[in-house]
Amino acid sequence: MAPLVPSSQPWVEKYRPRQVKDVAHQEEVVRVLTTTLQTADLPHMLFYGPPGTGKTTTALAIAYQLYGPELYKSRVLELNASDDRGINVVRTKIKDFAAVAVGSARKGGYPCPPYKIIILDEADSMTEDAQNALRRTMETYSKVTRFFFICNYISRIIEPLASRCAKFRFKPLSEEVMSNRILHICNEEGLSLDAQALATLSTISNGDLRRAITYVQSAARLFGSSISSTDLISVSGAIPEDVVKSLLASCKSGEFDVANKEVNNIIADGYPVSQLISQFLDVIVNADDIPDEQKARICKKLGEADKCLVDGADEYLQLLDVASETIRALFDMPQTLVF
Repeated sequence: MAPLVPSSQPWVEKYRPRQVKDVAHQEEVVRVLTTTLQTADLPHMLFYGPPGTGKTTTALAIAYQLYGPELYKSRVLELNASDDRGINVVRTKIKDFAAVAVGSARKGGYPCPPYKIIILDEADSMTEDAQNALRRTMETYSKVTRFFFICNYISRIIEPLASRCAKFRFKPLSEEVMSNRILHICNEEGLSLDAQALATLSTISNGDLRRAITYVQSAARLFGSSISSTDLISVSGAIPEDVVKSLLASCKSGEFDVANKEVNNIIADGYPVSQLISQFLDVIVNADDIPDEQKARICKKLGEADKCLVDGADEYLQLLDVASETIRALFDMPQTLVF
């Protein structure tokens, strides 16, 4: 008998919830939407919150529960950031789809209400002109079309659009919820993760379940069925905690040469400095032996260095600047050099 060929489908899609009630951790959203689905009378909706918290999953689940697989393609228009959603598309493609009326006959046990759904994913990347062009379309065709806006930053959605929608905020997933979901996937796929690996996964994914599932799948492909904390760190590109703590220890020595040597080692190992700064910030904030004033000085410098890196500055010089300012802050030296 030939061995089973492993599924090439990403686990993010394979284990995506198909019903609203299966969406993890968003209790308030699920409760309201479950009640709304029973009447099949939906308002326009705006889902916002961090990546990987279930916004797109919830929107797709609502559409599937309303129309079923047969009518889904004809009743739902999904546009992502990869699609052209400029003002011309709003005036043509979206408007044409929104204008067509549909019947309300129940089919296959699904409610099939007499309206269509337009899902605009990553709506915060739409231009202001395109968003303004949607205002009239939403009002004119509100009887036959519902709009679902999905975004990370609600502040980038113009107020006239936001006020026309029922807003739902999606929270970052807690460690407990994420661990339960990951353990379920591991049981299905025959993997083993210990408690330390689960804790590490929660830390490096920052409440983003999609990222966590991707890390687990990548680690399974590389390291087999038994996955350790070290395996997850190497797959994610996160910097080992020992490296970050050794940088802080070199700064606490008060010797510039010691800190410079540690910076050189970090650069030679090829660690991304922007990632290091992010993890260094966590270590500084959680350090009990550093006074708040010194923490503030160090964090200010970390912010400045991160901005410089985004603007294309040299990684070695920025990390050396961070180390130098950390030494000055820890030993209460003046911030400016005196000649």
